[in-house]
Amino acid sequence: MNKSQSNITPTAYYQFIHDGESNQGSTFMPTYTGTAYYTDTENFQKISFGDVESAPFTLNANNGWIGIIQRYFASSWIISSKAKREFFSKEVTSNTYASGLKTGLSEILPGESLSFNATLYSGPQAKELLEKAAPGMELTVDYGWLTILAAPLFSVLSGIQKVVVNWGVSIILLTVLIKLLFYPLSAASYKSMAQMRELAPRLQSMKEKFGDDKQKMQKAMMELYKTEKINPLGGCLPILVQIPVFIALYWVLLGSVELRNAPFLYISDLSSKDPYYLLPILMAASMFVQTKLNPKPTDPMQARLMMMMPIIFSIFFFFFPAGLVLYWLVNNLLSMAQQWHINRKIHAAALKKKGHA
Repeated sequence: MNKSQSNITPTAYYQFIHDGESNQGSTFMPTYTGTAYYTDTENFQKISFGDVESAPFTLNANNGWIGIIQRYFASSWIISSKAKREFFSKEVTSNTYASGLKTGLSEILPGESLSFNATLYSGPQAKELLEKAAPGMELTVDYGWLTILAAPLFSVLSGIQKVVVNWGVSIILLTVLIKLLFYPLSAASYKSMAQMRELAPRLQSMKEKFGDDKQKMQKAMMELYKTEKINPLGGCLPILVQIPVFIALYWVLLGSVELRNAPFLYISDLSSKDPYYLLPILMAASMFVQTKLNPKPTDPMQARLMMMMPIIFSIFFFFFPAGLVLYWLVNNLLSMAQQWHINRKIHAAALKKKGHA
């Protein structure tokens, strides 16, 4: 309502205030807290609070939204898609930041009034809610450069959950499904490692025979691989192909708000660390057993490093969310079962070959 005697042209002003310290994750599991915005031309963008300390951010647009996101949650101001707006993000006081938008309104004559609507979304980063809020809001669930793999994985995970009604069971079933999908690749990798395992005694004898003469040792090894028709690098490529998928699933489990307060067995929240550290301990144990299934390195230093790996990695798993550790544990157990089965077959074939020799 314009109660003055003059025409006025007001500006609608909407913003969020946030400090630069809270909800930044941990050393072992850093997460993003800061400004995010979306327009049809710029698409989804993030601006850290640190970036606007020396140079405040402004952008003129005629569509889109701006807000602040952090792990599991998002808040944004959304106005009519036809209204011109100016996005901004700046430091207002030491370590305190403002992010929002302002938009000019129509001129109001004396004695007249004007209403203007804006929508505030403030809630979980649940895709079905974000998609309804505004175009591009679903992108606040950010899986980084592996989104092309992570988004379908989450769709499958949530689809399984709707059937089994438990996120822990869903993680297990999805891990099994992925292992089945990559079974032929894994089998090729484990076959190569099993063959190398069978050659380990002969390689050790060669090392003792040639001593420090690395050139003769290398030549003898190449001849042995050629004779046995083994590619020592044959196990690498199948593993490398699978790595992006498993990293994508890692980010899905790390960023899915659906796991927050989701129970599984004795665990009340799959997004928090295991309260009794049982899963990390089992994970460390499974890694130790897996090193025993792999071919032992001929170099003593490499052998010691292989034995230390379970201890080093278990330190990280003690701080990871239980849902992530559950995924890695199940994946490890399935890998061990497959590797043990292939090791047995290769060993039996090697014994049969010796029997005919």
